[in-house]
Order: sequence, then C-alpha cells, then structure tokens
Amino acid sequence: MAGRLLKISSLATAVFASSGFYLYNTQLDLNDLSVIRFGRAAATTAVISYDYLTAFKDVEYGTEEYLALRSKVHLRSAERLRGLCCANRGTFIKVGQHLGALDYLLPEEYTSTLKVLHSQAPQSSMEEIQQVIREDLGKELSDLFVSFVEKPQGAASLAQVHKAVLHDGRTVAVKVQHPKVQRQSTKDIMVMEVLVKAVHWLFPDLAFMWLMEEAKKNMPLELDFLNEGRNAEKVAKMLAHFPFLKVPIIHWNLSTKRILTMEFAEGGQVNDRDYMKKHGISVNEISENLGKMYSEMIFVHGFVHCDPHPGNVLVRKCPYRKKTQIVLLDHGLYQVLQSDFRLDYCRLWQALIKGDMPRVERYSRRLGAGDLYPLFACVLTARSWTSINSGISSVPVTHSEDIEIRTNAALYLPQISELLNRVPRQMLLLLKTNDLLRGIESTLQTRAASSSFINMSRCCIRALARLKRKLYSFPKLFFYLHETLHYFALSEKAS
Repeated sequence: MAGRLLKISSLATAVFASSGFYLYNTQLDLNDLSVIRFGRAAATTAVISYDYLTAFKDVEYGTEEYLALRSKVHLRSAERLRGLCCANRGTFIKVGQHLGALDYLLPEEYTSTLKVLHSQAPQSSMEEIQQVIREDLGKELSDLFVSFVEKPQGAASLAQVHKAVLHDGRTVAVKVQHPKVQRQSTKDIMVMEVLVKAVHWLFPDLAFMWLMEEAKKNMPLELDFLNEGRNAEKVAKMLAHFPFLKVPIIHWNLSTKRILTMEFAEGGQVNDRDYMKKHGISVNEISENLGKMYSEMIFVHGFVHCDPHPGNVLVRKCPYRKKTQIVLLDHGLYQVLQSDFRLDYCRLWQALIKGDMPRVERYSRRLGAGDLYPLFACVLTARSWTSINSGISSVPVTHSEDIEIRTNAALYLPQISELLNRVPRQMLLLLKTNDLLRGIESTLQTRAASSSFINMSRCCIRALARLKRKLYSFPKLFFYLHETLHYFALSEKAS
C-alpha cells in the first residue's frame, strides 16, 4: 500500500510539475481560463446577493434610513459589478456598458458607475494586432499600409481602432477585434445566463433574462465586422437625403470578420460642448439633426442604429463645404423593426405627444405592456405620469421631474424588470437607444425641444400615410394633401 501511494504521489508530482512547466513556457494568461472567469463572476454575484439579503434586516422598509442604506448598497454593488467587468473584459464590459446606458430604467447608482466602462475598455498589444491582421489578410502591416499608428484612436470592449495610411495616400481607420473575444464570448454569455437565473431564484422579483436573450442574439452580429460594414452601407444609402450625415466609406478589400477598414473621419464627440463652441457648431442644429436622423430610422424605415453613445457620434465642420456634419460610427448593432410593431409604435408616440390617454393605453397594451401601461409610458418617455396626461410636447422637462423619474427607477425596479420581460424583444434596444439619445440631449441642454417632437410627428405621419397608400386606392394627391394638412397643423402648433 505504501509503495502504491508513493507511485501515485510521484505521478501527481510529475503531472503538476509538467503542467507548471507548460504554463510557464506558453505564458498563459490565467484570465483566459474559463474556470477563473466563471469563479470570479460567481464570487461577485454571491457577494452582491448576500449584501442585498442581509443589509436591510434591521431597517424598516420605506423609511429615510432604509432609502439611504439602499443607495449605499446599490453603489457598492455597482462598483463590484464594474470591477468584475474590468477583470473579465470582453463580453462582460459590453454587457456592463449596455446596463450603464439604461439611465431611466435602472437605479442611478448603477448607471453612473457602469458608464465609466466606456473609457476602461482593454487594449490589445501591437503584437496581437499584427497577428490578427496577418491571419485574416495574409500580409504584414508594411505590405498593406505606408504608416500605422500604434497607439489606438480608441479602444472598445470588442475591438480597437488604429489610424493608418494606404499606399495610395488615403487615410483610413482600421478596426481590429481583440483576438480572444470571439473565443470567450459564447462561454461568457453562458456564465452570465447561469448567474442571472441564480439571482432570479434568490430574488424572484428581479428577472433579467431579457438582458441575456439580447446578448445571445446580438453578440454574434457585433463580432462579425462584415455585417457591420453592410449595415453602414445600408444606412448611408437609406439616409442619403440628409446632407448633414456622414457615414465612413468601407474598404472591402481590407476587411474581414475581425477587421474593418474604413475612411478616416475626424470630429469631436457629440456631447463635447467646448469642441462645438470652438469650431462654431450650433448645439441646437446638432440636436435637431440627430432627432431627424433617428426619427427617420425608427418610424419610417424600422432600421435603427442602436448604440449612439457619444464615442460613436462625432460632429465636425465638413472640410470642403464648411457645413456642420454628424459622423455616425460603429454600425455593429442595429434593430430591425417588424412593420406591425413599428406602426403601433408610431401611433403610441403620436398619442404621447398629444396627451391622448385612451390611445396611449390602447397602443401600450398592443405593444405588450398590459396593465403596466402607465409604467411603460413613463419608461418610454422618461416623463412623469402627470406630464404624460398633459401631453409631453406641451409640458417642459424640469430638474425635479428628472429626479422623480430616477428615484422611481429604484422604487419600481421589480415592476420594470417584469415589464422588460413582457414587451417584444424589439423594444429593448429601442429603450436603450432612447436613453442614450436623451443623455446626449441632456448634455447639450436641448432635451424636449419642440423641434424634436415636430420631427418625430412628421416621421410618424409619413409612416402611417405610407400604410394608408397600400391599403386604400385613393389618388396619390389625396394622401399628399392629407400629409400636408398634418404638417401645417404641426407648424402652427410649434409657432
């Protein structure tokens, strides 16, 4: 027996020694191991859950002491979650950024803490970037570019962008995917799904499966840069009638699923008021044009760029015509709206703008909100129920109302969670898009300007008029006059 134990211990020693030698020689990053990533995520989830389960035992619900303590628990939990995202990187940062964009759906402690993930994305080394280019394009950097700036212009959760010059003298932006993201993303989403189910088991009121369903559906699309290039060309063609919009041209001969090479476009971020002032760019003009662009995407075409965070929306003076331009970047995440959904969404927004409460209820229910339709209307508009009853176009947004909405996001988190699991999946990215656009408007101090409601209404009228042209055989002149009368009524109301 002693001899057998000695043989087993000797074999184990040899296995561990050889494993250690292998790990040392391959310079394996422990963060690449699934067990490490899962363990870290599970431990963070356990700590956060335990905090929520035990923190309020000796505090009476609803008191000022309870509210103050809840804010502290939200904040330290958000910081733990941010730490997990930064440690596991990749898909975790992407999902964290998504949560950070839900300003009027999640408690402010979470959104403000997770927003910084946009500036804490990891960077791949130059050796890793060269390896991806070598593998996908089959050539060395020097064969493809006259110059290639090693320091990235920007780093995101899935990729980073480098400025380069082609041999014909054109300046391009080269977006290169982080080499490990593709391999890790599927496993990471599985880990998150398991942990979200565990949280739901502990806290039945919180059901975040909507988040995992969206991640599973969208992550493969975002990791396919050829899909991003096709989206860019589609939206450029679709909105070609807007002279203020610039979508960089794709260089298909230098693009693959992991590399996207496009025209280089400079500009300041859309929330940079100092940049706009310095370059003589009108804040109101930018806000109005952004509203026109997104209203057209959502209500008329149903093909929506769903990641308008400030890093993806640049503003500049056109180098040739000196006109103000909006440069739209990062076309990996789009939502395609089904026709029936889009038209009901049009009707709902028309009702919200006018304060037509019977139609607000009707179309909210048709969009899946059920008896939660008042909460749905508040979530969709980030306005109070009082303002919605009066018609959101006629009641200005106040600071106190904004605070009320953010406070309610914490108070009604279980109901919001139920609502997000109830509405069609198409609605989820629209809510994120709405929140990002509202964030930009708040920074520019143009939120709820009358022009934005007019642009939305015009696009809703056009979308519904197209439907009527398909359904009824009246002469085209009839529909033209009908639309013109609606536009005239809008203009009169605005003036």
